[in-house]
Amino acid sequence: MRKFLLLASCLSALPSMVMAQEVDQVIVTATRLPSIAEDIPGVRVIDAAEIEDRQAIFAIDVLNTVPGLSVFRTGGAGGSTSIRLRGAETDKTLVLVDGVPVNDPSLPDGGFDLSALDLADVSRIEVLAGPQGSIWGSDAIGGVVAFTTRELDGWRARAEAGSRNTLRAAAAVGSANEDGAIGASLSGYRTDGVSAVAGGTEDDGFETWTAGVNGRRRLGPIELDGRIRYAEADVDQDGYDELFVFGDTDAHYHSQSWSGFARGRFSALGLAQTISLSAYDIDRESRSVFSTAYQADRRVWRWTAEGGAPADPLAFVVGAEREDIAATLSAGEADQGATAAFAVVRWSPTARLTANASLRYDDPDAYDAETTARMSAAFDLGAGFIASAAWGQGFKTPTISHTVCDFCFPEGPSVGLRPERAQGWDARLAWRSPDGRFAGDVTGYRLTVEDQIAYFFNPDDFTSRYVNLERTRTDGIEAQAEARLTEALRLKATYAWTDAIDAITGEELYRAPEHSGSVMVAWRRGPASGALTVRAESAQADIEPASFTRARRKGFVVADLAGAYALREGVEVTARVENLTDEAFQEVLGYGEPGRGVFVGLRVRR
Repeated sequence: MRKFLLLASCLSALPSMVMAQEVDQVIVTATRLPSIAEDIPGVRVIDAAEIEDRQAIFAIDVLNTVPGLSVFRTGGAGGSTSIRLRGAETDKTLVLVDGVPVNDPSLPDGGFDLSALDLADVSRIEVLAGPQGSIWGSDAIGGVVAFTTRELDGWRARAEAGSRNTLRAAAAVGSANEDGAIGASLSGYRTDGVSAVAGGTEDDGFETWTAGVNGRRRLGPIELDGRIRYAEADVDQDGYDELFVFGDTDAHYHSQSWSGFARGRFSALGLAQTISLSAYDIDRESRSVFSTAYQADRRVWRWTAEGGAPADPLAFVVGAEREDIAATLSAGEADQGATAAFAVVRWSPTARLTANASLRYDDPDAYDAETTARMSAAFDLGAGFIASAAWGQGFKTPTISHTVCDFCFPEGPSVGLRPERAQGWDARLAWRSPDGRFAGDVTGYRLTVEDQIAYFFNPDDFTSRYVNLERTRTDGIEAQAEARLTEALRLKATYAWTDAIDAITGEELYRAPEHSGSVMVAWRRGPASGALTVRAESAQADIEPASFTRARRKGFVVADLAGAYALREGVEVTARVENLTDEAFQEVLGYGEPGRGVFVGLRVRR
């Protein structure tokens, strides 16, 4: 804890010395209407340069330093991996890959397991914190995490090997110009791993591979493009034996999924029109004493019409969607769907003021219609300061699992479940130096969630059902600062204070650390480059897995080091060290994380 407090003290001193990306303005697209990042409170962007500097393999390797976003994984590589945004439950963050919703409709809460989301073909990650229901509909109560894959002109390959018999390889090739593009990518990863259970005696291995293809073609006034991404994963798991004792097991988990979209763009009535179909399918199976198998698919038809550019004084987008979901669960097969219409408007009446507003109407097939709104404004105070604020709403309909009452006793569908609803506000002050070398921002927020759905066991009659029970509230502060200290040296620091509680009982919510922070130092001089990343979390409320009682997981400080050396143009030798200080820590109570690991490799690109 002393080390964590020292890190927090260092972070608190950074805003007086820290920086931005480049002088160029950063444009975000997960807001539906492309917007300047500094005008939207709660937006964070992780670009290709940061992913490459940190030699990140999986999504959690970079998401774990986003302020206000907490990551928790049950054991080492391949363990079930979830995220919380601003203290909201993991199912309340919508995950998108190239605009395709990939939350798993077959999970009880409808969340997304990020354990095998490989970054080999990812060029950009955008995080929108706070309720985004007016933009993306159900599931976006806590926010949105949007991944954008790469359109490549050339080829690149990478191979790496290291501790715990870990091997990783990735390759991609493509051709791209204004008239069209075509490309393909393939990546794979395997490791003997460590015991998922802390103190276990047998290693739990993990293997995954991901393949993707993309194409784009301009045919006169119409542009067609599409992508398909396939992923498969196998992981050994620990958990509970036939006597429900927590420890080493022979359990094995297998999943395969694919996501993709087909899209047409054209101009009509003076507006940029887009028609698209996106799809996501997943099959997963757990082989253990409690074996399960699930399958789910999602289809989304979407039409949008857009006018205006990010620099224009007035811009807008309107659209309509139809979503259909089907799943096969232990309780049988079921489906659900929803139709929606939305509009987003940005208005800049002066050069110093920008206002955004969005409105969405969702009409689920099985529940009452919902209307959600969001409003924000940003004002240039001068001297590099921008003040912004936002208020928004979100909602989440009961999942298929909730509706059919999967895992309930006695069996039978749920009755009377209501959608979860949320409101939230943010206020941010950001600063950027005139030369773009230094910048920082501080955001304060509140998020409240009503009618949160929980799995409830009644000891009086030994029945178990899904019910609307909880009301939660999160207050917090998020800070980020960056600095280009020299031409060769860059610094990025983050800090978050999160006060997430059950508003009825006043108890701290599980797996939402009160304090978290990170510092990344990246350098590039001549043929050498590298990055040192240190992150820390304070203690947090958790569940003791052996007794299912409330407990606390200890805080930790962990560091990763990555470096590269260019042998010649386009050829680099790489090396990285995970958990540099060999810290013994747990992200989820009862599940161990790997100790120090050393990895070396080669990157080639043309």
